[in-house]
Amino acid sequence: MKSKFISILAMVLGLIIIIFPIMGVIGVADLIGLSILLISIYLLVVGVAIIDYNKRGAILDIILGMVLLIVSLCLIYNVGIFGFLAQITLYLAGITLIIVGVVSLINNRQSKYGFYIGIAGVVLGLLYIVIGTYVADPIVLGVLIGLWLIISGVLKLMDG
Repeated sequence: MKSKFISILAMVLGLIIIIFPIMGVIGVADLIGLSILLISIYLLVVGVAIIDYNKRGAILDIILGMVLLIVSLCLIYNVGIFGFLAQITLYLAGITLIIVGVVSLINNRQSKYGFYIGIAGVVLGLLYIVIGTYVADPIVLGVLIGLWLIISGVLKLMDG
């Protein structure tokens, strides 16, 4: 009974987020921002606590804590930052996959499937870059979150 309720709840929430896509992005960005905020507070407290006997470690903790504090506040108060960070991550992953694919094409000439491995890396890298272009839009991110909730609910309903 609980499993069916959770499945139906996930599907309903997914439909709501697809209808109001920015709502899903705001929720996700705020949760991630809160998580990063808690990590930054921890790092700042640890940095201050160990400054007497480990100055380098303390300085690193404090600097990282301050950077994460800024990132967390940006995520909590500006939803557009979430899309920007997702886009940058996908661009970096795409460029890395393209480079790995080209290196694989060059290094695996003697392998039976080396060519296909290299081509797959290049194609997937390009796909990541294309997806990164669309993920910058918070509405697309909201729709993706909603679709994931619906798919999760349907699969959970079919499972149990």
